[in-house]
Amino acid sequence: MTKEKLTIAFILFPNVTQLDFTGPLQVLSRLPGANVHLVARTLAPITTDSVLTLNPTVTFDDCPPVDVLCVPGGFGVDDAIIDDELMAFVKREGARAKYVTSVCTGAFVLGAAGLLQGKRATTHWVYHGELEKVGATPVKERVVRDGNVFTGGGVTAGIDFAFTLAAEIAGEDYARALQLGLEYDPMPPFDEGSPDKAPPAAVDLVTKRYAERLNAFRAALEKSLGRSAD
Repeated sequence: MTKEKLTIAFILFPNVTQLDFTGPLQVLSRLPGANVHLVARTLAPITTDSVLTLNPTVTFDDCPPVDVLCVPGGFGVDDAIIDDELMAFVKREGARAKYVTSVCTGAFVLGAAGLLQGKRATTHWVYHGELEKVGATPVKERVVRDGNVFTGGGVTAGIDFAFTLAAEIAGEDYARALQLGLEYDPMPPFDEGSPDKAPPAAVDLVTKRYAERLNAFRAALEKSLGRSAD
């Protein structure tokens, strides 16, 4: 188990999905030597997709080199992937971080930065088919590892992702004890957490709810990738 200082950076942006961030944060902040930075363009509070507001601890310009780069997702990804400062930071740190990671649609921030090219990856199931546009090979799993790149599926999969990464960094025994300490023993009242399990009516309902957002995302991704090609 490592006892060395471990610098972890979570990237924050407006309209981030808070659970994409707070789930992994709760796990990874308990790793030995963890030094966590919440990184954003400025130190101004960041609004999330819920009532919670997040306070960055360091800016893109001032953040030290990181060992673990983590990008959460959310509808704010649409703007994040066309934010030149944010993308420059992801490219810089992603090129030298020991672990390059994402949760949910945060995968597309990595992808737009060229960090998923030729990599196996996952994301929220509604957006899964878009991964090929950033050069990734879509894999329908809650957590996917390809080399030093770890990606988690939608929202709550970020917790599974965090324990997987914790085992990689600190060892399985430590990660198991951490899981026990956090009493992570999910027993949901419904077995509806995957489109493979949910009835067609539920899948159809969620798909329709996301349709407008998905179209907006596709436009933003096309714009982002167009910039990268220039």
